[in-house]
Amino acid sequence: MYDKIFKPKKLELSSGEVVYEKASRLPVVWLVIVLLLVFSVKLTDFQFSAIIERGANFFDMLKRMVPPDTSYLPKVMKPLLDTIKMSFIGSILGSLVAIPFAILASSNIVHSQVINKVVRIIFTFLRTLPTLVTALIATYVFGLGTFAGTLAIFIFSFSYMGKQMFEVIETVDMGAFEAMESMGATKIKAFTVAIVPQVLPIYLSTTLFNFEGNVRYAAILGYVGAGGIGIILNDRVNNRDYTSVGMILLALLVTVIIIELTSQVIRKKLT
Repeated sequence: MYDKIFKPKKLELSSGEVVYEKASRLPVVWLVIVLLLVFSVKLTDFQFSAIIERGANFFDMLKRMVPPDTSYLPKVMKPLLDTIKMSFIGSILGSLVAIPFAILASSNIVHSQVINKVVRIIFTFLRTLPTLVTALIATYVFGLGTFAGTLAIFIFSFSYMGKQMFEVIETVDMGAFEAMESMGATKIKAFTVAIVPQVLPIYLSTTLFNFEGNVRYAAILGYVGAGGIGIILNDRVNNRDYTSVGMILLALLVTVIIIELTSQVIRKKLT
């Protein structure tokens, strides 16, 4: 249909051969993007004028945060450590529990489409749940506190790591694995010896990357009562205590930067 409207360009090569170059689809792609953007703006009642008119309020708030109230730092440390602990425990446990499920989801290891698809559906379903929503549900079930936040991060890490790892496992060289199985080795033994060395660096690197992100996600879990630095951040914002908010954000920023830099160094050594 497109080629009938926009005729291919006729080209003659130096050899005398005639070829036809199809017209670029890029204009149609851009047209679709623009139409979707316009539709989205109409649907959500998004107003660019509001950004222009009220954007100054954002910078006014930033000015009120400077200089940060350093005397508030001692009160920040415990919630900040809670945030790091929630992220670390949830990330590590989620990454470990994801391993056997990633194996079950890998079609080159477990030759059962039913098992493969069921586990993949579990990963997909859990990944569609925002961490904040999971934390909110957890607070209703288990009560307020860091346990709910840790559980929410665990669920996200489990689904994220599971998906990433089964995709990695399905791309490995199966030669050594199949050879060991043909020699009588159990599937677990063959996997440990032949597959684990291939996927371990990627697994560790992905786990660190997941932990980095979880530290940032965990910072807002306190808004639903799931513990961490989000609780005091929400409290200070509601009380318009902007200098304390500045101190909280500064402490969080420094922590995230340190974790990311450390993680990058470790991941470079793994790859």
